[in-house]
Amino acid sequence: MSQTPVELNLDDIDRYIAEDLGSGDLTADVVPASVSARAEVVTRESMVLCGQAWFEAVFRRLDPAVRVIWLAEEGAEVSAADRVCEVEGNARALLSGERTALNLLQTLSGTATIARRYAQAVAGTGVKVLDTRKTLPGLRLAQKYAVRCGGCHNHRAGLYDAVLIKENHIAAAGSIGEAVATARRLHPGVLVEVEVENFPELEQALAAGADRIMLDDFERDALSKAVAVAAGRAELEVSGSIDLDSIRAVAETGVDFISVGGLTKHLRAIDLSMRIALLG
Repeated sequence: MSQTPVELNLDDIDRYIAEDLGSGDLTADVVPASVSARAEVVTRESMVLCGQAWFEAVFRRLDPAVRVIWLAEEGAEVSAADRVCEVEGNARALLSGERTALNLLQTLSGTATIARRYAQAVAGTGVKVLDTRKTLPGLRLAQKYAVRCGGCHNHRAGLYDAVLIKENHIAAAGSIGEAVATARRLHPGVLVEVEVENFPELEQALAAGADRIMLDDFERDALSKAVAVAAGRAELEVSGSIDLDSIRAVAETGVDFISVGGLTKHLRAIDLSMRIALLG
């Protein structure tokens, strides 16, 4: 399930490297500058591989001649103890870039792996599982790419590309109808979504003509009723307290989307190791 990654920002890569490298790698200095090395990356657990472009970019900022040979495709499922890739190049570059490159690969693979589990949990229902803005600072676009790599989908990228009217917006605007009308006037053509907490608010959002309505913490029986009430007049999204154990039942109520903050927030990085296999 290969995906085209977002365009890499090399300034970001340089910042990631500088965070670790600082004024220089004191330990790598023990290796002669002319020595070349070959290494392999091995996973200690099953995973969905994600983050190849970020991994490669780290090493190539340190040594443009570094060569990475991938033994699995981006988005592929990899078993525990499998080799993921081989890396060849200047030994100092490999040693200095190891931690940063692995941090990115293990983080994005962890995101893609949990996304794959959620995608599999709703397979056949027609529901799309969405991420949220609960991402690691500085890695939002990368994590959202990883979510797609795992088979789930992206919600809005940020505050700038869609309108999501929540409780505080409604209170400040005066009503759901006023908030939606103002959003339509100021941002024509942009998706307008309203978060509701009960059926009176659902009816108001439908009457206001919201494109999508987020049902926040509705009980399962209430979700089925909400689908009947909406009757296709707006897309329905569910959010709040959904995990792998509960998501299938929620998907089967007939809603269109389920947003899961845990795709990017409750992240557990994959356990990877990089072993120097040959020095010469």
